[in-house]
Amino acid sequence: MFKGFYTAAAGMLSQQRQTDLLTNNIANANTSGFKADQGTLKAFPEMLLQRMESEDLPSDRNISVQNKKDIGTINTGVYMQETVPNFTQGDLQQTSQSTDIALMEQNMPTKEGGLFFAVKSPNNTPQYTRNSNFTLDQEGFLTTSIGAYVLNTNNQPIQLKSENFIVDSQGNVTENNQQVAQIGIAYASDLQTIKKEGNGLYETLNNQPLPSARNNPGISYQLKQGFVERSNVDAAQSMTDLLTAYRAFEANQKIMQAYDRSMDKAANEIGRVR
Repeated sequence: MFKGFYTAAAGMLSQQRQTDLLTNNIANANTSGFKADQGTLKAFPEMLLQRMESEDLPSDRNISVQNKKDIGTINTGVYMQETVPNFTQGDLQQTSQSTDIALMEQNMPTKEGGLFFAVKSPNNTPQYTRNSNFTLDQEGFLTTSIGAYVLNTNNQPIQLKSENFIVDSQGNVTENNQQVAQIGIAYASDLQTIKKEGNGLYETLNNQPLPSARNNPGISYQLKQGFVERSNVDAAQSMTDLLTAYRAFEANQKIMQAYDRSMDKAANEIGRVR
């Protein structure tokens, strides 16, 4: 077996996964609150190759017996170690819809932290979102675009009579000059503990609820009614990275084809009796 065969194959697999990741980012470039994924490629550790012990092969007397069997090292390529979301703040876009409520982070205790809207999942698992393209269902509950209830500071759904309500910068919801709720904002001190669950929703790795950001002196944020947070995907950079990944995939593919031709000759031509 040729030493570089598995290296090229691993390169193709890692670039294919990188292409899938970038394609998904580009497809969600216009999705409200979408956070772009980032992939991390890591090399496999090198391995030492040794020949099978044989007394018939010539040897160098100046080389130890152990080193005489060493052929060299082989690197089996790279793999995608993990994919992590980029939680940087997206730009705000005005929609003038009263049910659209964008969340702006202003001050955080640590750079590793982040804020989310708290929502209620069908299985009652604590879930969170940054997609603020909300709507009212038939019963007047404030929900996400997929029907998950947006929760207040008491972890209860917010029910309204109409879309004629006002949300101030701290999430206080007023209807007919009366405060009916305050939108719940959750705080994650370490975004590495947050995982994507699809449809713009997130969960914690241990399925434990995040603490509220309310009354935390180190946190300041602002809610803006009539705005949504745009995706933080850099479409131009993502297209450039996609082309780079595609070219790298093609290069590894050509190496695989060259090895395939070499193995074909080794199996069918070398040593042929004429």
